[in-house]
Amino acid sequence: MINRLVILGATGDLSARYLLPALAALQAAGHLGDRFRMTGASREDWSTEQYQEWITRQLGRHGGSCPADAHQAIAASARYEKADVTDADDVRTAVAGDEPVAVYLALPPSLFPRVVGALHQAGLPPGSRIVLEKPFGEDLDSAQELNRLLADLVPEQAVFRVDHFLAMTTVQNVLGSRLANRVLEPLWNSTHIAEVEIIWEETLALEGRAGYYDQVGALKDMVQNHLLQVLCLVAMEPPITLGERDLRDRKVDVLRSARLLTDYDAGHRTRRARYSSGRSGDHDVPSYVDEEGVDPQRRTETFAEVELELDSWRWAGTTFRLRSGKALGADRKEVAVRFRSVPHLPFGHSGEVLPNVLRFGLEPEGLSLDLMGTGSQTGHLTQLELAAGMEPPDLPAYGRLMLDILNGDPALSIRGDEAEEAWRVLEPVISAWERDLVPLQDYPAGSDGPPSRQPYGPGPVRREDLLYEETALPDNA
Repeated sequence: MINRLVILGATGDLSARYLLPALAALQAAGHLGDRFRMTGASREDWSTEQYQEWITRQLGRHGGSCPADAHQAIAASARYEKADVTDADDVRTAVAGDEPVAVYLALPPSLFPRVVGALHQAGLPPGSRIVLEKPFGEDLDSAQELNRLLADLVPEQAVFRVDHFLAMTTVQNVLGSRLANRVLEPLWNSTHIAEVEIIWEETLALEGRAGYYDQVGALKDMVQNHLLQVLCLVAMEPPITLGERDLRDRKVDVLRSARLLTDYDAGHRTRRARYSSGRSGDHDVPSYVDEEGVDPQRRTETFAEVELELDSWRWAGTTFRLRSGKALGADRKEVAVRFRSVPHLPFGHSGEVLPNVLRFGLEPEGLSLDLMGTGSQTGHLTQLELAAGMEPPDLPAYGRLMLDILNGDPALSIRGDEAEEAWRVLEPVISAWERDLVPLQDYPAGSDGPPSRQPYGPGPVRREDLLYEETALPDNA
């Protein structure tokens, strides 16, 4: 286990809200030994004492139910270095020491190449690890270049491209439900499943994140960054083990099987929109373009939907719909597996027969199954719901990730080729949106989102649209 952690960008929101509470949870659970030490590096002209006081305040605000002695232990383990994290000399001072160190880049992704370059010049002790938050790069080319920079610094096994979604209990439960229950795995294919929805819709608006969000938008921030990872767990073939190689190999297989969208497909199978002014809950929400720090000329979307198909024996014919949006009327964060309807009903029924839906609640956590059952009247069907609660996790998602980082287990980290494949899948969509082949719609804050898909113009002519013309008889036949 590595006992030294260096956080570059240590005074930012990520550290305050997630990394420090994760460390406090590990401390409270007895996972951190007496030798654990943390160094925070950032631009603020602080002393170590000021940094320790800041840690105590942030843990009081975001530390949840962790006991006060865990907060105190984390603060006491910390020292502070004022540093330009892109300067090799400053970085060398922050990581100085003979023991291996885990270096956490709690920074905007746009800084990653320069910071990795500074780490390369500064040098790291053997056995050290690098941790990067996703999104990994800004497109396929930048992801490939960042992978090359990292390969020159540390082995692939020492690179942790973290995604906290993969450590969420309910996301892990997708694998557990699939692989540990014989009643599900034989049905887990396109013969029985019509579509899968992976949804992260929230009532929260921008909430002061314009500096980051307006640069990326919903497609990169959520669909490419998180929802594709959930898709991999839903659609992957059963791995031999849950070890890092077996698990990550099967995830890459899913991304490689994703059919790339054409311009025509993008116009008919994707949606993008941004919220206008409205009312959410008990408060008014300004239009996205009027939020502080937003550049309207960027035309950044706050709602993104993409429909994908996988060219594989298991999933050919099943639609996978990935959707995320902000400032909506209700929170909906789930994986909904919608089964095909039964082929025949042996008794009369005049009402609607709804398909079975298996739902994995991501937040709040839960599991439910929608079924059709017999009602009080003979031959009358009614919808039933079987629901199960879940025990709260012993560690928060970031606590699980941090423990894996310190222990050197990359199974829940994104491998380099997987990061590139995720960009490959969505690059055609990004390109179509940048060329305005898909209209940027509006939806009022607090509503259900934009209206149904509205393709932009006729789109490129497809071969199947020309079949009649090609086979028609000539006029003089």
